[in-house]
Order: sequence, then structure tokens, then C-alpha cells
Amino acid sequence: MSDPDSLNRRAIARNVAQGYRSRMQRRLTFITLALLALALARAACGADLPGDGRELEPARAAFRAAWPVAERGDWSAAEQDGAVLEPYLLWPDLRAAWYRANIANADHAGVEAFLNRYGLLKPARELRYRYALHLAEEGRLAEYLSVYQQFYQGLGIAKLDCLALQAELEAGRDRRIVSRGQALWLVGKNQEDECDPVFANLRSRGLLTNEQYAERFELAILARQFSLARYLSGPLPQGYRAQADAWIAAQNDPLGFAERVDVRRDEAVDRRQLAYAIEQVAYRDPLAARTRWDALLRRFSFDRQSKADVSRHIALWSARLHQPEAAGLLAALSAEAANVETGRWLVRAKLLRKEWPEVVRAIDALPPDESGLDEWQYWQAIALGEQGQYEASVTILAGLAGERSYYGFLAADAINADYAFDRAGISVDAGVASALTDIPELMRARELYFVGQASRGRSEWDAAIGQLTNEQQLQAALLAHEWGWHSRAIATIAKAGEFDDLEIRYPLPWRDDFNRYSSSAGISDSWAYGVARSESLFMSDIRSSAGAVGIMQLMPATGRQTAREIRMPYQGTATLTDSTSNIRLGTHYLGQMYQRYADNRVLATAAYNAGPHRVDSWLPDQGSLDARIWIENIPYNETRGYVRRVLTDEAIFHWRLTGRLRRISDEMPAISATAVRVATNN
Repeated sequence: MSDPDSLNRRAIARNVAQGYRSRMQRRLTFITLALLALALARAACGADLPGDGRELEPARAAFRAAWPVAERGDWSAAEQDGAVLEPYLLWPDLRAAWYRANIANADHAGVEAFLNRYGLLKPARELRYRYALHLAEEGRLAEYLSVYQQFYQGLGIAKLDCLALQAELEAGRDRRIVSRGQALWLVGKNQEDECDPVFANLRSRGLLTNEQYAERFELAILARQFSLARYLSGPLPQGYRAQADAWIAAQNDPLGFAERVDVRRDEAVDRRQLAYAIEQVAYRDPLAARTRWDALLRRFSFDRQSKADVSRHIALWSARLHQPEAAGLLAALSAEAANVETGRWLVRAKLLRKEWPEVVRAIDALPPDESGLDEWQYWQAIALGEQGQYEASVTILAGLAGERSYYGFLAADAINADYAFDRAGISVDAGVASALTDIPELMRARELYFVGQASRGRSEWDAAIGQLTNEQQLQAALLAHEWGWHSRAIATIAKAGEFDDLEIRYPLPWRDDFNRYSSSAGISDSWAYGVARSESLFMSDIRSSAGAVGIMQLMPATGRQTAREIRMPYQGTATLTDSTSNIRLGTHYLGQMYQRYADNRVLATAAYNAGPHRVDSWLPDQGSLDARIWIENIPYNETRGYVRRVLTDEAIFHWRLTGRLRRISDEMPAISATAVRVATNN
């Protein structure tokens, strides 16, 4: 049963939005027709645009066949199709690949002639790097030094710098290595193996002193490279070894370390180690960290900065782990400890408790450039509405509703307005677009994309795009879209500051695959598109730093397990980089998450990004929670942003696919711990 205040708020919102919505409905119909006309116009003028170079297809086919053979060091395939390949824009890439494969036996004069001719191209730069290392490996350090001085000196590449110093040593120029060698020594991480002979020489000459060992020891401690610090303690007094061992103990068993205070003295090093141990405890158990920290404060004389840093760390992790005392800890932070991040989490902690007046006060306390962000403006409007200040609330929401964003859509939902889809696409300028085909770097990037080397093509495209005018970037984005190179089209149009062409920014590639496999998985294709765009910008070959692969960014283990479940052949990376296979596996896994969380799309989306076990740990202990507040309190910044982005993208893709509005609030049921856990156990 609805409460009277809620009904009053809805009535006010309807009255404010009624005229606005009718106008927006008329605009939506008009814009749908306008976008259809734009698509037809683009198709009609396609013959006049610089195309995808289909006349080059014979050369592309020959390149695709010759490339893997050349990479193995065999030139026969390239030689067989030489008449087609030599005039081709990517011929240098092919030749460079062959030289790299044969670098140990290659004719140095031939390599150098190639580098002199094509030295500015990326394949030649890659070859030069490999050639320089080869010269050093062969002991031809004088020749290596010549290459180094021309192309690598001053770039700060430690491996190459140390090889150059080895060359100076071999030439008897010992004095030249001292300052550079000592600078390479003073880093807080493991240095390149090529530096070892240089360091050994300096040490033998008394030019790496115990003081410099101690200085690097401290750098390693600051970088939390405790094993390196232990190694560096070798020539130092025994106290350094003991200190390194203590840091390692604090890392391996932080709570136990913090409890063994009888063996600690009230000295600077001991206090630093104890503060570090408490911070490590706080990541998992902020309450235990706080209890232990309070005890340490009574026994040790920590300085003000340490007190501020540790108390802030404990308070933030208490908030991220949704502990009831979090709001109090954040509010009690000293001026030295408080910052913008603690202010954000104070708002979120107050939201979690639905303390609406405190939400407003916490937002007002944020710096102006922070409190003015859409995120906090939205929550201020909601908090004001919850306190009966409906007019102020609706005014803020109406302003936000004009934005095509997560908070813009939520604001539109709150006042029953339509979403901001009424934007036109960019216009074709055939003259500017045609001139782009005269830029060799862009055309090389295009060819790399069409021969299946999109990763190398992306780096060349991005470098070239940075040199273009805004108008050229817009036309380049349109060209990339026409070619089906959607990641570059999306990235380029954003770089140009144009966000209103939804056809380019939200393309519909692999339409049949997404429709077929989403349906089989029991999910909407618009949701699957939203996940794919957020995960990879539709790059089938992309690999994340964590090892996830392909359009829907599947971890190999997840891909293997999912393939086994649906009895699909699985060949590792080859399967995950195949667009159809990746979409099939990704949609099935997303469907599994949807079932696991009882058809709760918010939880399933979060689980797809962070993993279901983490999401399980973020559920409320009892009862239910507004999904908007739950999303706001996701501990990981990455996952929080990801969920917002996918929900937003899904709404746009649904509109792109159907021409109809689907509200994101309708896809955000309350987060119910009991319902989800029952579904998980079934």
C-alpha cells in the first residue's frame, strides 16, 4: 500500500512533467524518423565516400596468407605474391616480420638498409629495437651503442641504458658510467638484469657504497618491495636485515604483527611498520583494525600524519564494507584525515541508513566542484524530496533529466519525463573525408584492421587521430563506423567532443549473433550489447590486464567452463577471439548470473564484472535495499561505474533496437538478501 506522502510526491512530479513529456513524445517520433532518414542518406551517398578500399582485397588476401609464414622466418609466400604485395601499403610490415624472425642470421646491411628506408614506420621501429638487442646479445656493443645514441638515449629505457653503459665499459670509458649507473641503482624495484654488470663494476670500484645500499633499501621499503629490501640488506649492518624481516612479517600476518607489541619499541621504524600492519588488517576487518589501532595509540607516540592516514584508511574501508559504524568514523575524522574521498563515502554511508537530512549536509560539505556533479545533485534532489521539499527536488531533477546519462535517466524516471534521445548524427563532408585517404598513417591503420591486425592498427590510428583537426576527427569517426571498426569510431567521436550521434556511439554489430544467443540465454539483446560495449567497445581481439579476452571479456577459465556446459568446442584464445563464439559464451554466462540472482539485472551485471562471490559479500545482511543505494555503495570504483554504464547503455541500445523507451528504474528491483540467497542455493 502506498503512503500518502509518496502519492503526493508522484502527483506533483506528474503535474510538472506532463507538458514536458508530451513534447518529448512528439520529438521521439520525429527523431526516430530523422535518424532513419540519416541512415538512408548515408547509404545513398556511400559510393561518394572514401570506402574501405575493396580494390585492395587481392593484396589483403595475399598479406593474410604470407604473414604467418613470414613470422616463422619463411619468405616463400611473400615472394610468390610479390607483384601484388610489394606495392601494398603493408609490405614493410611483412618484411619487418621476416627480418625479426631471422634476426640471428640476417644480413646486417639488409636490415640497416630497410631501417634507413622505412625508419619512421612502426614495423621498422619494432625491428630496430629487436636489432639493437641482437647486436648487444652478439657482443657487438660498439655497434649497439651507435644505434642507442641515435634512437634511444634519453628515453629512460633501463634495459637499453644499461647495455649502453656496458658498451662504455667495454670501450674503457669507465668514468662515463658513474653518474648514470648510480641513478639506475637508486630505484625501489628490481632493476633489469642488463644492469647487473654495471652495478658489479661500480661496487668493485667502491662507487656503490653502503650509504647508497641504504638509500635504495629505503626506496624499496617505500615501494613495499620487502624482498628486495632484504636482499639489499646483505652488505649493511645486521639491523637492516632485521628491519626487512619485520616488514615481511607485517605483510604476511598483519594482525599478529600488530598484537606482538612487546617486541616493538617506540621508535620511528617500529611505528611505521605497525601503521602499515593496521592498514593491511583494515582491508578485511576494519573493526579489528580500529580496536588494535586504539590500543597502539595508547602505547606508541605516532605523529599526526600517521594518525590521520591510518584513521582515514580504517574509516574508508569500514564504509566500503558497509559497517554500521562507518558514518560515525568518517564524520569524526580530523581535518588532516578528511578529504574528497572520505566526503563521498560519508554521503554513501548516510544513504545506506536513509538519513536524508544528513545526506544533504554531507553533500553540501563537499567541495563545490564535487558537489555540483550530477551524482550528488541527483541524490540531493532525492533527499530533499524525502523531506517534503518537492518543488526544490523536482527543479533539480528536471535539470538533470536533459542529460543522456545514468543520473539523467534516473532523474527522468523520477519526474516521469522521456529520456534525452533527441539528438542528430554528424553530417557527411565528402571533401574532408576524401582528404583523409591522403594520410598514410590512417590508411595503414585501416589496412591493419582489414587484414586482421586490429591491435596494431589501433595504435597507429590513435597516433594519427591526435594530429587531426576536430572536423577531420569527426569524419574519420564516420569512416571507421562505415568500415565496421567500431572501437575506433566510438573513441574518435568522443575525442572530437561529439556525443550525440547514437548510431556511431552505440552501433549494432553482429546483430544476428547477439539476437540468437541472447534469446537462448534468456536475456535481452540490449543488455548483452550494453555489457559488450562496456567491456570491450566491440574489440574481438582485446585482452585485459587481468587476462579477460574478446568482445565480452571472458576469462579463459570461465570460457572453458561455459563451453563445457553448453558442449561447445573450445580452443582457448582462438575461441575467445572468435566473435561468434565469444558472444555465445558471454551471453550464456551473463544468463547464468541472471538466474543466480533471481532475475536481478543489477546484481547479475555487478557479478559479471566483479565475480559472484564478491557480489554475494556485498548483499545486505537482512531485509532489502533500494537498488540505487546499493549501486552507490559498491566498494569497487570500477564495478560501481561499470554497473551504471551498462544500465545506461542498455537503455540506449533498447531505444536503438526498438525505437521505444525502457526505463532503467524498471530494471532495478530492490536488492533482497533472502531472495538472492535462496536463488543462489537452488
